Amino acid sequence: MKNLNNGRFLRVVSGCLMLGVLVGCATTKPASKAAYTFFPPSPDEPRIQFLTSFSSDAEIGRTKSFADFVTGEQPAGDLIKPYGLALHGGKIFVCDTVGSLVEVFDLKKHRASYFAPQGEGKLRVPINLTIDTDGTRYVADTGRNQVVVYDNDGNFLSAIGKTGEMKPADVAVSSNRLYVGDMLNQVVRVYNKADQKFLFTIPNTNSAVPTAGKLFSPANLTLDKNGRLLVSDVGGFVVQIYDLDGKYLRTLGQQGLGAGSFARPKGVAVDHQGLAYVVDAATQVAQIFDTEGRLLLYFGQPGASTRGQLTLPASIKVDYDHVGYFQKYLAPGYQCEYLILVTSQFGPNKVSVYGFLKQTATP
Repeated sequence: MKNLNNGRFLRVVSGCLMLGVLVGCATTKPASKAAYTFFPPSPDEPRIQFLTSFSSDAEIGRTKSFADFVTGEQPAGDLIKPYGLALHGGKIFVCDTVGSLVEVFDLKKHRASYFAPQGEGKLRVPINLTIDTDGTRYVADTGRNQVVVYDNDGNFLSAIGKTGEMKPADVAVSSNRLYVGDMLNQVVRVYNKADQKFLFTIPNTNSAVPTAGKLFSPANLTLDKNGRLLVSDVGGFVVQIYDLDGKYLRTLGQQGLGAGSFARPKGVAVDHQGLAYVVDAATQVAQIFDTEGRLLLYFGQPGASTRGQLTLPASIKVDYDHVGYFQKYLAPGYQCEYLILVTSQFGPNKVSVYGFLKQTATP
């Protein structure tokens, strides 16, 4: 990551002052058998490679087997309008807001299945989900206006929120707390994880003094390893950053269409070094910021019917545990340090997978 701030890289960023120019910040590098899409463009050193995209299990390598013929098993259908996603145990979980379910892509078996519980755990409009280290699933459902909780096997455990109490948009999980973005009350609601009792809100709505870091539409949340909560605020056109007790720390970005600004920020993620990744549904790119809030890089290639394109991106995740499943897509001479996954609500590439690159040899 040291080279992110080299002179050539900064010239790329400074040259992309408006999103009309951002469209051109990708390049295709020919190889002997395939074309690879990199960000930023040559002659600067590639940092991110678009690896693949999928919308159904047919696109993750499923072939109909004799066992499928005997049992009559049918593959899961295409994603209709995805939003949130999570990765756990060799699987990618994607919320389909139109299908009222979570589609589960099993990377080991190269097939997809539906998670569509019935009864008390029935989903209506699942928009985001977070999976804890033990496999517990927390699904923010804007149709139920609750966070619905399931165990690692998908069994219903509980539902957080009473009728008319909140409109949950996303959930972030720490060792002892749950953070829930509440679009209805324009706050993040904080719960004790063990007993799911409500603790306090961020910002503190009981304060008589106007609170720094005010929220308008807290859409997506993430926690980093340094004890910071990042909240993308669609209505405020920024990402607000707090500590885990709700103290406002700083604001990332500002309203606008230029590089480093936001028009409709949604998904937010953080890597192990504290770099923040934010997708914008209006400008249709993902932007990467350093720990001081400075723009480092962007990718997504809006408005072009090419590999790596994002169309109304909604959620973004950084993942270190599933890199091996996507190694075959890497350009020669590179290693993938971690994955970046982005959902698009429309277009052919519903889930796009990118790799953050480390060069190992001259391609």
